[in-house]
Amino acid sequence: MKDSNDELNEASENTNAEELKNSTIENNTDDISFENRIDLSELKDGIALIKNEVEKVIVGQKEMIDMLIASILANGHSLIEGVPGVAKTISAKLLAKSLDIGFSRIQFTPDLMPSDILGTSVFNMKTSEFEFKEGPIFSNMILIDEINRAPAKTQAALFEVMEERQITIDGKKFKMDLPFIVLATQNPVEQEGTYRLPEAQLDRFLFKIDIDYPSLDEEVEILNREQNLKGSVKTDQVTAHLSKTQINTFQNLVEQILIESHLLKYIADIIVNTRNNPFLYLGASPRASIAILRASKAFAAMSGRDFVTPEDIKRAAIPVLQHRVIVTPEREMEGITTKQIIKQIIEAVEIPR
Repeated sequence: MKDSNDELNEASENTNAEELKNSTIENNTDDISFENRIDLSELKDGIALIKNEVEKVIVGQKEMIDMLIASILANGHSLIEGVPGVAKTISAKLLAKSLDIGFSRIQFTPDLMPSDILGTSVFNMKTSEFEFKEGPIFSNMILIDEINRAPAKTQAALFEVMEERQITIDGKKFKMDLPFIVLATQNPVEQEGTYRLPEAQLDRFLFKIDIDYPSLDEEVEILNREQNLKGSVKTDQVTAHLSKTQINTFQNLVEQILIESHLLKYIADIIVNTRNNPFLYLGASPRASIAILRASKAFAAMSGRDFVTPEDIKRAAIPVLQHRVIVTPEREMEGITTKQIIKQIIEAVEIPR
């Protein structure tokens, strides 16, 4: 039989073991914050710097700025749509100025020719040979202002360069310097003197970003800032921070963001539902599913995570899909928009757990 000392020792040992166990559980609970397998600290700091620079001038429009940054991280192009005067062009210019990369602006007009964008071969009298003179498309970030002002022939000149980051002139291929991002602005198609963009070109834009009017408080802030400028130039307030190398590095990091197989299935379910939806005349293509994948990874990285969540996918779905699907004529006459239908599809598709 155990004497009283043995029982006390055993009780003490059990108590110590229980305290150690509870301490371990408590420590694990306190250390619930995970560590990323991919170091995203430099990326987060870089994004914070860019946002800070753009917000020196732009009031509100935080969602648009996030979308533009996400498109850069996902190595995709963005189409910005809104009525005149809602800071479409200035936002794109400020974003470009906050990056230490090449920038080119092209104003689209009805008489613009493809050679005005891509460049042309010019005969050199000294060498008796044709030399290729690069057009404004040869830069890192291209701002195409009022893209729907140019006719289809000029629009078609962008197909190859937007998809393959290269152009073919006189049988020769010319590669674009990376990063290569196109930011295009357009007024709504109801405005006079515009052309509807070809579906094939719309499909090459990662995002279509809709910009609305500012709120009353934002309008007041815009007026206050304009009053305080006192003749100074808005864009002079912005400083460049990120280099080409850093942006390319960040884009490579985003590609490494992890996504579970059941979330890939979730993306596929959303896409397939657009093809089977009776309200849609044209559903989304596999390029759209890849676009959601890339965009959701960018949103995850911007949130400081190295893995994708269903919320990242839901956030990416509307700006990725709204310009890639077409509403049936009957529903369009009823005033139903692609955005409304995509929202219904997202709500109908079961979120994986």
